[in-house]
Formats: sequence, structure tokens, C-alpha cells
Amino acid sequence: MTKLSDTQALILSAAAQRPEHIALPLPESLRGGAAAKVVGAMLAKGYLEEVDADMRNGEPVWRETGDGHGVTLVATDAGLAAIGIETEGADAPAGANEAPIEEPATDTPTEAAAAPKTRTPREGTKQATLIAMLRAPDGATIEEIMAATGWQSHTVRGAMAGALKKKLGLEVTSEKVEDRGRVYKLPAA
Repeated sequence: MTKLSDTQALILSAAAQRPEHIALPLPESLRGGAAAKVVGAMLAKGYLEEVDADMRNGEPVWRETGDGHGVTLVATDAGLAAIGIETEGADAPAGANEAPIEEPATDTPTEAAAAPKTRTPREGTKQATLIAMLRAPDGATIEEIMAATGWQSHTVRGAMAGALKKKLGLEVTSEKVEDRGRVYKLPAA
């Protein structure tokens, strides 16, 4: 199993939902040298690749080349596979996917857009624990999540609002339950 950082998984999940698997824009919290370091590692591992940006159509630019052209970042089949998304070209023998590579690229964004929202994160991560607890039929309280993850209450709330709602697009609901307090839930996968 491929080990990804939360930031790498976030970048690849977002790219999987975008047309042509463009990895930009990066998360707002990732800037400057940190962005360069994370992207550099992902390029080295083959999870991302640099391609010429179509600046006329407004594609985001990662960096500009010396001749005035722009380069954007695109998630590769290996990058998508690292987050559990299979692409049609990934199982084909070497050389067999050279000609039809354009066709799967137009079909997969629709499939890939739904996949990150229904996939489960890597086993054993605190985010996976959080999602599993929220998907349980009874949901979970802040206190229960704190006990399971070791996080403080503000971290639990931040993870639900930031990582789950904003980044992964999951709909977290809450309701007050007698003798239990406020209970948070995610729809079952």
C-alpha cells in the first residue's frame, strides 16, 4: 500500500475531481517552499506530472518556463491509484494505452468525481477513524472523537469543517440527542 501524507492525499483527491485531473489550485494552506517541497516529492514519485498549461482556456499555472509558456500539474494514473482510484489505462499492457489515452480521460472525470467522496481513506489514520465514527449509525460526539483520536476539541471541529466539509465535500450533520449532547454524522458510504 502506498503511504501518502494527508496533504498529498488531499491534492490527489482534489485533482481526481477536476477535469483532466489538474492538481491546481493547491490547498490554500500550502504555499511557497512547502508547496515546492510537496510537489517536488510527488513529481519524483510519479504521482504528478508537469504538462504545458493551456493558458488561453485559463488553466492554472504551476510555474512559467523561460519562453513565456506555463506549466500545470496533472495527477498521473499512479497518483490516482495511490488514493484508490483505478483508471482504465492503468491495467493495460505497456504501449497498449498510447492511442486510446484521450478517450478514458474524457470519461473518467465523472467517475472520479464521485469516487473520492465515497472512498475510504488509508486504514489506521486519524481521518479514517473520524470518518468511520461519523458514518456509524449513532454518529459521534466531540468527546468520543477526542477519546478515539487523541485530538483536542478544536482540532476535531477543524477537521470536520476543513478536511471533511471543504476539502472532501462530505456533508456533516449534527443534532442534539438527549443524554448524549450534540451528535455529528455523515451519510453512510
